[in-house]
Amino acid sequence: MNVKFSEDIVPLSSVKVNPGKLVNQVVKTHRPVLLTSRGKGVAVVQSLEDYEKGVDECEFMRAVVQGVTEIDEGKAIALEEVKNKLGL
Repeated sequence: MNVKFSEDIVPLSSVKVNPGKLVNQVVKTHRPVLLTSRGKGVAVVQSLEDYEKGVDECEFMRAVVQGVTEIDEGKAIALEEVKNKLGL
């Protein structure tokens, strides 16, 4: 995701004028937009699809890290044992 500062940082006052334009922008570009108030960032707007994708990727990475940690701690279970427990 490449940020385009000329397009992706928007004053909150601009959103009040035409919120639909901002929604269309984030859906079309797949880039989040930083909303500012008095020159400071106050919120980020992104499409629902991109938000859900990010949440799914984060949960997947947490599961991978947890699995690697459990392997390092000696909590791994042999594949054959898993198959037997699942009746495969």
